[in-house]
This record gives sequence, C-alpha cells and structure tokens, in this order.
Amino acid sequence: MSKPIKPLTNEELKSKAPSLFQEQPYHEVSEKYHFIPTIENLREQSWFPVSVSEAGVRDIAKDGFQQHYVRFQNFADLINPSGNVVELLLFNSHDRSKAFTISAGIYRYICSNGLVIADSVFDSYKIKHLGDRNNDVENAVARITEVKPKLLSKIAKFESIKLNKSEKEAFMQSALPLRFENHLELDNPNDLLNPLRTEDMKDDLYTTLNVLQENLLSSKISGYNKDTGRRFTSKEITSISKDVEINKGLWDIAERIASIKDSSYAMAA
Repeated sequence: MSKPIKPLTNEELKSKAPSLFQEQPYHEVSEKYHFIPTIENLREQSWFPVSVSEAGVRDIAKDGFQQHYVRFQNFADLINPSGNVVELLLFNSHDRSKAFTISAGIYRYICSNGLVIADSVFDSYKIKHLGDRNNDVENAVARITEVKPKLLSKIAKFESIKLNKSEKEAFMQSALPLRFENHLELDNPNDLLNPLRTEDMKDDLYTTLNVLQENLLSSKISGYNKDTGRRFTSKEITSISKDVEINKGLWDIAERIASIKDSSYAMAA
C-alpha cells in the first residue's frame, strides 16, 4: 500500500497560491464575465486538494488574478491509495488568461509525478467565464469519476508493453521537440532515458514515459545552439502551461507506440 497523502487545508492552499481565493475578477474583464471560484464545491463531491501551484506575473497589477493549478484526489483513493491514482486537475485564472479547465491525470506514487492525460482518454472540460456554469463544473467532475476505470486500464496496458533499446530511443527522439527547439543540440540525449531511481529500471512503456517526463521537466541536460554555437544547460520547467504541454505530448506519443506494439490497443477507447 502506498503512503497516504494528506489533503491541503485552505490555509495551506492560500499560502502557496493566493489567487485561488480571489473573490472577484480582474477589473478589465467584460461585464458578461462570470466569476468562478476555483475550489467551488469539489470537497462536497469527495474530491480534495493535494497540491497547488501559481504562475508568476509580469504585470504586477495582475498579481492575485493569475493562472493557477490544483490537483485533487478522490476520498476513496486518499484512504486507500494504490500505485497509480486518477486525479482531477483544475486550471483557472481570473484575468482571462486561462479558461476554467478540468482535466484528468495520473498520480504515480513512486516518483510523485502528476501526469496529464491526453484528450483521447478524457477531453479536457473547458468552462468559459460566461453565464451560469455551476452545473458544468459538476458535470465535469462526474465525468472524471466515471472515466477512472478506463484511465487505469490504459495504464495497465502501457505497463504490459515492453520496449527494446532502439524503441526507447525512438520514443525519446520523438519527445525532444516537446522540450527543445530544433536549433538546440543535446550533448547526450540518451541521458533522458536514465532512471532516477532503481524502481524505474524497467523496460515497459509506462515506466519509460515517466522517466522521460521526469527528466524533461526537471533534469539538467547540456547542449549547444547549432546556430550560434552557444552552450546551454536546461533548467527545471516551472511554467504551468509548458508542464501540461510536455505531459500531454508524451502521452500522445505513448498512445501511438501502444497502437503499433499491440494491435488490440484502441487509442480512443
């Protein structure tokens, strides 16, 4: 049994992301703008916040209204966690920069990754800040609750698919553009396939996906600019949008690999 996670209190959430508790939209938004408090009644629907992050701002006037991202776990998973847990991922802002969006993700206890699932499994539920949208939020939450078994089935299939060395490298090469532009050349791109823990020394598709994810997001990878010759060392990804982009891209590639390796695999199942 995995170590349980303790949900965050409102005080803990507010200390990490004050924008989460903003009570009104940014002053420049339209009069038709419908303010949607980020937490809503998710706790009442048995989804509890376990992690939160807030984007930085260039315009100090928008501080407190910027994009934020909250991960929720269901009550049942909090009291009886497993190796992979389906999470509800909530994105929002109060300055029109980000629609209120609910997605599904997988929390992998072994490395604390929050993996954003591709739209082929759960189409991200975007809720515009216009009109009465409370029912839309409830519908999105209900849909994630219903799709949980399907998501976990996808993970089990990924874990059953084995990759050889050349297939892992092909996965890595396909993933490079998610993080590095074409004019950037890495010294040792295969370093992205190096596990950061002994538990990840496996050859299945799901583990390979998670190793790439962790390394692309956080590892320091060196290389040079092919146009200027200038050297660089990659930094940890802190942008919420880029984090999501990389995670969704990796899942899409894994889906394609699964459909090739296993003819019975249905990408949109």
